[in-house]
Amino acid sequence: MIDDMECLELDGSRGEGGGQILRTALSLSMITGTPFAMDHIRAGRKKPGLLRQHLTAIQAAQAVCGAEVDGALPGSRTLRFKPGTIRAGDYRHAIGSAGSCTLVLQTVLPALWFADGPSTLRITGGTHNPAAPPADFLIRAWQPLLQRMGVTIDIELLRHGFYPAGGGELLARTAPVTHWQPLQLETRGDLRRQSAIGIVSGVPAEVAKREMQRAASQLGPLDEELRVLPSSEGPGNVLMIVLEYPEVTEVLSACGERGLPAETVADRAAGDARRYRDSGAAVGEHLADQLLLPMALAGRSCFTTHVLSSHLKTNCEVIEKFLPVSFDFAEIGRQVRVSLA
Repeated sequence: MIDDMECLELDGSRGEGGGQILRTALSLSMITGTPFAMDHIRAGRKKPGLLRQHLTAIQAAQAVCGAEVDGALPGSRTLRFKPGTIRAGDYRHAIGSAGSCTLVLQTVLPALWFADGPSTLRITGGTHNPAAPPADFLIRAWQPLLQRMGVTIDIELLRHGFYPAGGGELLARTAPVTHWQPLQLETRGDLRRQSAIGIVSGVPAEVAKREMQRAASQLGPLDEELRVLPSSEGPGNVLMIVLEYPEVTEVLSACGERGLPAETVADRAAGDARRYRDSGAAVGEHLADQLLLPMALAGRSCFTTHVLSSHLKTNCEVIEKFLPVSFDFAEIGRQVRVSLA
């Protein structure tokens, strides 16, 4: 039994009250060696408590650092986590549902940047679902910025997995960071290319074509890429809008659902892309949130975004509890500059 007296106390109902609080706590607990006790896990969600993807993240973290864990059960709203020493290795974990592979990867990878050698991490589950960044987002948007910050990382999409079947697979290769480079990302430069990627599996290709045509009617001409996957990888459908700038690439996406018109899927992705594109900010809402932890590790970093979400502010609060950093937010016209104070 882990003694609560030695644990950092965290409230999982703070702010947006979702799984990001748990994921960030796991990452930083491993990195800093700080035990934590969390209550009211995912209190802000329709199904509170630990789901399969959260349990997989906990199990993966436990494997990486030999942690002592109490409360890692389906539906549990409390968790006690006492980390050990981070160990390099070749790790494999299966979520067993369409729970997000990308979110599990983002939980464990930061710890492996402090391991004693190179590592691989293979996760099976969902790679493209509505409640998490798609695998393409990690590969095209997140990974290049990490590499700029000194991280050795290569993420490969081995197989697509859609909600509700899952069955997708991601492989990440990484190594210890020897020298962090602060990220200064206040401007993005002029738009070089905008494209649409329509993916279908067990769904007519015409659906993706309609989505891309609809998106182009709102965003202007788009380079189109149609991916028709084997039906064994579905059923599933996702539309991704890729905006490429000199300093950053953004990926905005929307997933198809049974009974949801292709035009509605396109409107969601194109609307997010248009709001980001028109803002002039360097990074979008979701990328901003996912840069916070590496930014805190690198130090002296900043970026501009166009949405100061509750998700982002809650994530900042958790990071500040584990690391001797503090975040500063400054409104600049339609943008917000996020920096380390």
